Amino acid sequence: MSSTSPSAHAGPSASASPLHRVSPSDIAVGVIIGRTSEFFDFFVFAIASVIVFPQRIFSFTDPLTGTLMSFALLALAFVVRPLGSALFMAIDRRHGRVSKLTAALFLMGTATVAMGLIPSHEDVGYWAVVILAVLRIGQGLALGGAWDGMPSLLALTAPKSRRGVYAMVPQLGAPIGLIVASLLFAYLAANLSAEDFLGWGWRYPFFVAFSVNVVALFARLRIVATDEFQELFESRELQPTRLRTTLAEDGPTVLLGIFVPLASFAMFHMVTVYPLSWIFLYTNETLVSFLVIEAVAALAGIAAILLSGFLADRIGRQRLLLIGALLIGGFAILAPLLLSAGKTGELVYMIAGFFILGLSFGQSSGAVGSLFGARNRYTGSAIVSDLAWMFGAGFAPLTALLLSAWLGLPAAGLYLLSGAVCSTVAVLLAGRMEFKGGA
Repeated sequence: MSSTSPSAHAGPSASASPLHRVSPSDIAVGVIIGRTSEFFDFFVFAIASVIVFPQRIFSFTDPLTGTLMSFALLALAFVVRPLGSALFMAIDRRHGRVSKLTAALFLMGTATVAMGLIPSHEDVGYWAVVILAVLRIGQGLALGGAWDGMPSLLALTAPKSRRGVYAMVPQLGAPIGLIVASLLFAYLAANLSAEDFLGWGWRYPFFVAFSVNVVALFARLRIVATDEFQELFESRELQPTRLRTTLAEDGPTVLLGIFVPLASFAMFHMVTVYPLSWIFLYTNETLVSFLVIEAVAALAGIAAILLSGFLADRIGRQRLLLIGALLIGGFAILAPLLLSAGKTGELVYMIAGFFILGLSFGQSSGAVGSLFGARNRYTGSAIVSDLAWMFGAGFAPLTALLLSAWLGLPAAGLYLLSGAVCSTVAVLLAGRMEFKGGA
């Protein structure tokens, strides 16, 4: 543990007098804005990995191989994300959370905007791949640094009887970010020729990401300046402990926590990135129509996330996560064939998939946070989140597309099925533990 005092950790905002107070609903708005910006950046890259990069960055190979290479770069950010968490937590301890968040979101915005300026393989050869990989690493490091403990703050300021409702609030940023990214790409693709879209139109979503990050930064900094944040920080509820300290004191909990949301995070890519790649590569479905389907299905995800909060407060979070893992397992076995069943099949796959995802995803992060006590909640939740995203989601589109290309569509669900089995076992084991942070 650093010997620096809590007030030094809190950064410049801690000295502001008087600090303003906000209600849990105000905190919720800040959290949603922050998460939406992160997921918008992610989905802009993910969509471009399917419809742009194989033709511009990996044009030296066939479309399938180019998409697989793009998915390898997609996974790269998840691999370096834990390093970003370690780096920016050190900045947090030394310079405060204001400096940490500002640096992380500046890096995220800069890397994302730079992707919109990247030259094609025809212009600079293999340097295009190198440049994109470096920028993707920058995004991954920044994503680790963007962890701010806001979900913990939100849960701890919420009434006990409504913790499930407040735990699902941060998760709403994912479908909102997808909707904005999908509709933006759909609008550009619908109103530009294919040549103009691939020439310059695809760059605009990357530029929009910078302004989104600026808004998110100010929304988060406003929360950092609250009395609640300072009080929780001083009581170590939101203070980053050193990585080795957390692992020494809560190592088994970290290991178990990685598997609790694994199925949910794997499912995340199976209804967002993977189906877009399959449709784009193997069907005659137009890009615009499927992006619109994704946006519509994401609305079902929002409804399910909202529902998860009410269900968690009534039947318990553990039971809901167990039901979600079992539904994800069933989806992994039955659903992939729907992608080859025309528009109706695609629509059923997407809406059913997003609804199941929402029920599980809505409570996944809250379940992780509740495993840890006050001392290690901030760092423990960050480690678990990083590793669960890496193992659950990072390689999901690459593995699913590879399996379906080799063995056919039914094989696409094998990776997801393995995640569902792991999560089912982990949730059952977690249910035997005493939840240190409350339900």
